[in-house]
Amino acid sequence: MANTSHGPRSGEAPTQHRGRVDRVGVLSDVHGNVPALEAVLAEVDGYDVDVLVFCGDLSWGAEPGRTVNIVRRLGPRAVFVRGNADRAVVELARGLGAQERPREEWMLAQHSAASVQLLADFPHSAVVDVTWPGPVRFCHGSPRSDTELVTPGTPVERLAELARLIPEKTLVTGHTHLQFDRTAAGLRSINAGSVGLPYHDGPPGIAYWATFGPDVHLRQTNYDVNESLRRSVASGDPGTDAITELLSFPPTVAEVIEHAAGLVFSD
Repeated sequence: MANTSHGPRSGEAPTQHRGRVDRVGVLSDVHGNVPALEAVLAEVDGYDVDVLVFCGDLSWGAEPGRTVNIVRRLGPRAVFVRGNADRAVVELARGLGAQERPREEWMLAQHSAASVQLLADFPHSAVVDVTWPGPVRFCHGSPRSDTELVTPGTPVERLAELARLIPEKTLVTGHTHLQFDRTAAGLRSINAGSVGLPYHDGPPGIAYWATFGPDVHLRQTNYDVNESLRRSVASGDPGTDAITELLSFPPTVAEVIEHAAGLVFSD
């Protein structure tokens, strides 16, 4: 298989364990989209969750600094795992990645030293013991890499490989920006979907997330996508044209599954 060097590494924060709790909210791939994040958090408050798990990629969007400030205010009930975008910010800040494109230089400038340290402290994965469905493993790409692509179309053989890596029977990932709940190879594979940059069928302006306990509930929240587009343009983000395209005309579920079919790992 291709490069798996973006999995758990020596010296990083160990897997965080939480439990036993009755209700968990799951948010992933916020990508600096503050209007979407605020809309989802407003709805989360109505579900009386004990823990909020963020499955990576808070950063790499129009308002990464403000996003970090918002989630920091959630206090100890928030659990974070690192995404490939979060890792990229830390690597840039520490001189481990070259600033090859204007957006990388701009993105780094949006993060204070405290924000970089917060991202650096994210572990590769976390485990929360939920009353129902039981212990759940949360990560960004997969238990072995923050860039592994897991979709509803991932071959059963690869899911079996992932199942052998962890003791938990429920695995929650992000990265592909697709919301799904699938059981195969003895593993329940779930993606809460993306809050800030979702790939989905239908009109734009929908943020995706999930709650656990009892069982798993995939959820959607409408938000003002035009406000997100306005903020992206106003931010000066050199990548705003690409963000505008993805928010206005999101890739469909079938397109993402087809794209991932020929890959295992991808940024």
